[in-house]
Parts: sequence; structure tokens; C-alpha cells
Amino acid sequence: MLFTNCFFHISMLTFQLWVAFRQVSGNAEGDALYALKSNLGDPYNVLQSWDPTLVNPCTWYHVTCNFENQVARLDIGDAGLSGQLVPQLGELRHLQYLEMYNNSISGGIPREVGKLKKLVSLDLYVNRLSGPIPDTLGRLHTLRFLRLNNNNFSGHIPMSLTTINTLQLLDLSNNQLTGPIPVNGSFKYFTPISFANNPLDPLPASPT
Repeated sequence: MLFTNCFFHISMLTFQLWVAFRQVSGNAEGDALYALKSNLGDPYNVLQSWDPTLVNPCTWYHVTCNFENQVARLDIGDAGLSGQLVPQLGELRHLQYLEMYNNSISGGIPREVGKLKKLVSLDLYVNRLSGPIPDTLGRLHTLRFLRLNNNNFSGHIPMSLTTINTLQLLDLSNNQLTGPIPVNGSFKYFTPISFANNPLDPLPASPT
């Protein structure tokens, strides 16, 4: 009987610790998304449901969670948003899809986006983003779709991007990118259309 009671109490404690962990994790993700909301202009109130007082953001519109109540998808494309991205995006460690295309978002891509190791799709096309493409994006080794076209990115194309062997679709067209076009790694499969309308060097970069 004593053993049974001890086992019961241990089980309850384990469950309570698990719930507490999930709440802390949920709050961390919610805090990150609320930081993003606070930095964005939202004239159509598409982020109105993003309430920081909730335990986790899985009930918010445009946010999709996995079976463990971790944020896996963010869909706020074509929403009339302005403002800038925030470094806190790097806290969404289970994010697979970051869809923020066709808005008026400006500034740069935070280097912390390179922490999203489960990211499959990064779609930031048709915005007003500028500055260099962070070399930290080369850490996204599950990325399949990278669309940054129709922005104002400048500087060289990071060679680190060529190490993403999973990359299937790349669109860097219609920016202000300069320097050589890499041809090694995954980049050897992409045609000139991926780089069109940039002041890039006519000769590709030599493989390293």
C-alpha cells in the first residue's frame, strides 16, 4: 500500500512538472509572437486574437501548433502588415513554416532566424526588407523553400546557403544583390531565374 501511494505521488508530481514545462514553453512562444505583434503595424487587425495573457498561443488565429502544443506554423501572408521582424522569432524552435509574404515589412531578417532548425519554408517575398541576407540561414538544414524575392536585399549571396542540401526552391530575384552567384552545393541545381533582376556579377562564383 505504501509503495502504491508513493508511486501515485511520484506520478502526480511528474505530471505537474510536465504541465508546468508545457506552460513555460507555451509562454516563451507566446511572448515571442507577442513581441512580433508589438513591432508590426496591423491596420486590418488580423493579429487581434494574439492575447499575451493566454497560457500558449495555439488558440490564436494564423498560428498552427503541433500535437505537443508547440508553434509549428505562422501564416500571416497578404495581411497588410508593416513594421519589422524581431529577434525573438528565434525562440520558435519548433516552427516549420514562416509565411509572411506580400506585406510591407521593412528592416532586415534577424540573425536569430537561423535558430529555427526545423524550418521547412521561409516565405518573405514581396515586402520591403533590406540589408544583407544573414549567413545564419545556412544553419537551416531542413529548409526546402526559400523565397526572398521582390525585396531590397543587398550585399553578396551567403555561401552558407549552398550547404542546405534539402533546398528545392530558391527565389532571390528582384533585389539589389551584388557579387558572384554561387554554383556549388545545392545551388548547382538552380537556374538564372532564381537570381533574375539583381546587379550580380555575370560570372558565377567558383566552387569552394
